[in-house]
Amino acid sequence: MKSLLLFCTLFLATGNFAGKHLEIGDPVPAFSLADQDGKEFNITNHIGKNVMVIYFYPKDESMVCTKEACAFRDSFDAFTKAGATVIGINGGTVASHKEFQQHYKLPFTLLSDPGNKVYDMFGVKNKLFMSGRETFVIDLKGKVVYEHEAMLQGKEHADDALAYIKAASAKK
Repeated sequence: MKSLLLFCTLFLATGNFAGKHLEIGDPVPAFSLADQDGKEFNITNHIGKNVMVIYFYPKDESMVCTKEACAFRDSFDAFTKAGATVIGINGGTVASHKEFQQHYKLPFTLLSDPGNKVYDMFGVKNKLFMSGRETFVIDLKGKVVYEHEAMLQGKEHADDALAYIKAASAKK
């Protein structure tokens, strides 16, 4: 009984109430969030225009998150050349995202997800008392075609997403 109570307490403390995890073939959920400039970003306005790389990360300016963001930045031209748009999402504020973007010269969109509502729509689970780290590739039809979860390997998210996109475009 004690261990069950401890588990429930830890579960509640992490706020790990994520919904059904999106899988390959699932449609991207409709959402609108504010970007680093305070402008509304509505996902439905972007479906069909470019492949989208949506990556969820725990915190602006943290060590692994910075490595991850810089990996996406350093590969940004390759993502663009491959026809992909990069979007980072976490629960940080618009102001925090703006500072993070300027500090590291990030050329892509950062979205503020207060309360982790979009995290929950994607089913991204908390890890180690932090918001999860997961990357999804969304095709032109608005379907998930790739997902990658690795909490402590931030750079791997950019490298593997780009490799997937390049391999998929080579098959066409």
